[in-house]
Amino acid sequence: MTDLPSHVTIREVCLRDGLQLEDPIPLSAKLELLEAIVATGVREIEATAFVSPSKVPALADAPELAAALDAFPDVEFSALVAGPGGAGRALAAGLRSLEYVVSAADGHSQANVGRSTAESTALIADIVNLAHGSGASAEVIIATAWDCPFDGPTDPSRVVEIAAAALEFGADRVAIADTIGTTTPRRVTDLISRVRPVIGDLPLGAHFHNTRGSGLASAYAAVQAGVTRLDASVGGLGGCPFAPGATGNIATEDLVYLLRDSDINTGIDLDLAIDAAMVAQRVVGHELPSALLRAGDRLLG
Repeated sequence: MTDLPSHVTIREVCLRDGLQLEDPIPLSAKLELLEAIVATGVREIEATAFVSPSKVPALADAPELAAALDAFPDVEFSALVAGPGGAGRALAAGLRSLEYVVSAADGHSQANVGRSTAESTALIADIVNLAHGSGASAEVIIATAWDCPFDGPTDPSRVVEIAAAALEFGADRVAIADTIGTTTPRRVTDLISRVRPVIGDLPLGAHFHNTRGSGLASAYAAVQAGVTRLDASVGGLGGCPFAPGATGNIATEDLVYLLRDSDINTGIDLDLAIDAAMVAQRVVGHELPSALLRAGDRLLG
C-alpha cells in the first residue's frame, strides 16, 4: 500500500459504457449529455465504440458523434475498439486514443468478439501499430479481470500474461476491468500487486462496476494500491451487453465525493457532475443508481 495520491484522473465513460445497454437515443441527446459532462471539468472522455452496429445498436452513430468532438478541444476523447477493423474506422474518424479490450476469460471473449483470449491478445500488436502509425495512443483494457459470467473466477496469471503482452507490443496504457461487478478490495489489491511489476512504468488504470455494491470500495482500494486512473459514469449508468447481470458503473459523482473527502483532487466539479447525472437520467428516461442523485452532497445540499 502506498500513500494516497494528491490527484486521480477520472475518465468519464457514460457516452460509451453508459449508453451501450440502452435503447438508442438521438445524436442531439448525446451531444447535450456530452456538453453537460465537459462542463464538469473532466478532461478524458470515452466517447463511443467502433463495433458492429448490429451488436451494439446504441453506438451505431459513432462516426457522426466523432465528427462533433472537435468542438471540445480541451478534452482527450477515446474510443473502444474490438479489432483492427474498428481501430481503422476510429482513426479515420479522427480519434487519437484507442481502447482495445482483451477479455482474460475465454467464455466472455467468445461471447464478446468471437475469439479466444489468446487470439485477442495476439491482435494487440496490430492495434498498437495502427494507432501509433496515425499518431494515436493505444490502451489495452483487460476485461473480466477478476470473474467471468461464463467461466467463473479468472486465474490472475491470465491477466498478468495479457499485461505482459501489452508491454511487449508497445501499448501506452493498461487497465484492469471488473466487467461484472464482483470483485472486492482484497482481490483488487492482490491483482494490482501482480500486474504492476509486469508493466513497469506503463500507466495502470482500473474500471469497476457497482453491481454488487462493492465498486466504490474496490476503486478506493485501487487508489490505495497506487492506481491514479479510474473510469466512472455519471449517474452510474452502464453495463456490458455480453456479460449477463453486469449493470451499473461506479457513478462519477459518487467517486468524486469519496475522493474529495480523502483530499484527493480530480479536477471535477461535484455540483456540475450531479447536474450531468440528471441530464443522463433524463435522456435515457429511467432512474439511475447514483447515490448522490438520491441524497445530494452533504456540503452542497
